[in-house]
Amino acid sequence: MLAMSAMGPAHAQAIPSDSAILAIIKTRVDSGRAPGIVVGIYEHGQRRYVSYGSAGPGRAPLDQHTFFEIGSISKTFTALLLADAATRGEVRLDQPVADLLPPGTTVPQKDGKPITLELLSTHRSGLPRVPGNMVPANIADPYVDYDTKRLYAFLASYTLPRAPGDSAEYSNLGAGLLGHALTLRSGMPTWGALVARRITGPLGMRETVVDVPSSMLARLAAGHDEKLDTVPAWHLDALAGAGALRSTAADMLTYLAAELDTSNGPLKKAIALGRPPRATFAPGLRIALGWLIGGTAEHPIWWHNGGTGGFRSFVAFDPNRQVAVVVLANSALSPDDIGLHIMNPLLPIVMPVVPPRTRVTVVAEDLDRLVGEYAMTPAMTLTISRVGAVLYGQATGQGRFPLSAASPTRFVFPAAGIDIDFHLDTAGRAREMVFRQGGGVLTIQRRP
Repeated sequence: MLAMSAMGPAHAQAIPSDSAILAIIKTRVDSGRAPGIVVGIYEHGQRRYVSYGSAGPGRAPLDQHTFFEIGSISKTFTALLLADAATRGEVRLDQPVADLLPPGTTVPQKDGKPITLELLSTHRSGLPRVPGNMVPANIADPYVDYDTKRLYAFLASYTLPRAPGDSAEYSNLGAGLLGHALTLRSGMPTWGALVARRITGPLGMRETVVDVPSSMLARLAAGHDEKLDTVPAWHLDALAGAGALRSTAADMLTYLAAELDTSNGPLKKAIALGRPPRATFAPGLRIALGWLIGGTAEHPIWWHNGGTGGFRSFVAFDPNRQVAVVVLANSALSPDDIGLHIMNPLLPIVMPVVPPRTRVTVVAEDLDRLVGEYAMTPAMTLTISRVGAVLYGQATGQGRFPLSAASPTRFVFPAAGIDIDFHLDTAGRAREMVFRQGGGVLTIQRRP
């Protein structure tokens, strides 16, 4: 998962107190947005944790040692594996990924440009968000049966829409392919084993795994959807490097502390290589190896978020202030605003939108009246499209996301806190939308 909005300008504001943070997460949990939330803060070498709510029925009490699925934050681990392999001389950042795959594997190119390891890590490969041949047997666990056979078949059949490196498009497929390729090059049996060997083992992270040991299962939180119904856990096969990890607030602070201290530690060379921005990802956002960079050029903040069927997560760190934060929630409603607010209290707390329990069905003809391009800024367009009976949104340089109908003209994407009201003209076609996210409200005209 990736939030639609970039992190706002960073300011050297004081981190909120524990009591203020507790009040925020208590309100979020008591309002029915999540069963439980754990916040971890690292500030000048000191760690503290604030938690509220429940990990789920029959689970151990919620605290900094509760396991959550961290989803796409796993991509930063894959990026660190790439940087580590590069510092060891095992790979080059500009090396084509095809070099690491079995002989005979076909990887698409365009205009004579290959997909390199760096381009996979910075979402500039030209590959889509998910592979087109991903047709899960169980939609509640969508990646579990996507194996290497299907991955290689898709690569062999796919035509890139643009040359690698031309522009960014968030890609679970790309990150998963990178993790798979690095695993093959290392000779390790699985991506999770490679993470343990190269990252979590050296950093002393005992609570970051693909599969939680049976002795610790009572500490694994139960996942919940936007309506707080319990949902199955996610499992990833060939694309494990895109989002397979489970972790705790305590372990994530160890990980972020290592990112803050590039002068020491077993991964200091790899962390230093992965830190610099390498491209523009979207307006107001740059991208390093795996990490998004928000804030300002003078005061950058590295961050990422994650989401699976029943969990949401957010991490960020500020090297200038030596501050880091992790927010873990066991529901599919985003806590990004909490993490952003802790890093910069000038950014508002905004309750994520809870979808209505009563499903609203909008016929295709009425959906088509909303389809079009809406200019959010001179550099960013929000494209509304329809696939079957579902309306989708896609901002420039970002992945497509589904919109749920709250009414024939109001649609929401709860995972990112997006709420859109379409205003119709006298002919019944959308003339503009009112777009709400993160406390901001934009009235956006539809292009002719």
